[in-house]
Amino acid sequence: QVQLVESGGGSVQAGGSLRLSCARSGDDYSHYCMAWFRQAPGKERETVAAIDNAGTTVYADSAKYRFTISQDNAKKTLYLQMNSLKPEDTAMYYCAHAGRATCGVAPRARYFDNWGQGTQVTVSS
Repeated sequence: QVQLVESGGGSVQAGGSLRLSCARSGDDYSHYCMAWFRQAPGKERETVAAIDNAGTTVYADSAKYRFTISQDNAKKTLYLQMNSLKPEDTAMYYCAHAGRATCGVAPRARYFDNWGQGTQVTVSS
């Protein structure tokens, strides 16, 4: 179906920036939702941001004003630009894809059936 591979994670100091990338391969969909999720040890997986085929975006409150989700369809790549990083942003970050779907106002992890392997983001004080 769809294969996803994340990259771009790493360790940064608080206030720094990172750009995560998610390369997509396999089937293409005219209608879809793609999203970034994150999960810290001992915590539930949470939605960070999502974007659909029309370019409409939604963000978690924790990501608003600091993170930007975007896509380059020619390169089949999803991005998450993260600025003003905080220690609370430390987590494993995953990208996800849902074909023949829309993101809605609050996309949930259970709606996605294609996932990447994750990339670690660590923010130090």
